[in-house]
Amino acid sequence: MAFEGGDGAGKSTQARLLADALRAEGHEVLLTREPGGTEIGEKLRGLVLEHGHGEIDPRTEALIFAAARAAHVAQSIRPALDRGAVVITDRYIGSSVVYQGVARGLGAPEVRALNAWATEGLWPDVTVVLDVDEGEGRARRTAGRGEEDRLESEPDDFHRSVRRAFLDLAAADPSACLVLDAARAPEDLAAEVLGRVRAALAAPAAAGGAPA
Repeated sequence: MAFEGGDGAGKSTQARLLADALRAEGHEVLLTREPGGTEIGEKLRGLVLEHGHGEIDPRTEALIFAAARAAHVAQSIRPALDRGAVVITDRYIGSSVVYQGVARGLGAPEVRALNAWATEGLWPDVTVVLDVDEGEGRARRTAGRGEEDRLESEPDDFHRSVRRAFLDLAAADPSACLVLDAARAPEDLAAEVLGRVRAALAAPAAAGGAPA
């Protein structure tokens, strides 16, 4: 399963809480993130998110994210699914569709197709979208720490577009997406997410392997 949403929505916190809860119930869990999750993915993460690497045009940005995701799926996610683990990832294809496809203007269908090819068609069984106002997101991610990364430092109009696009993405596939207000108490959000994931694990579709 994947956690999606704007920067500062609390995805990492909720991913960790879900992983802890599922492990306590006896599941093997791979908790991972994007870009990242592999050695090459972490290197690409630094290249595309850290400042100081010069200009990165939108098409190049999309390709870097897709390359990191291809490695992530081939080297980490698929092997975990094959051995029956539950995979929880902080960001996945939805982020590329929203950030590069919509906010960068490359086209959601084009970016979706690129990432479908990169992942050999591996989509999450459950996607949780944590919805956060762009101003609140910025306040959260800058509280108590230093400089924002390259995407976080984009103007509020960019992040407003990202928020709308995530909501549109979820509305287009409500059976696979759970939209939650990120302003709610973390423990309340975690309980609702856990309930949705338990239902996915119990569904007939999960019989052949744990949800991604």
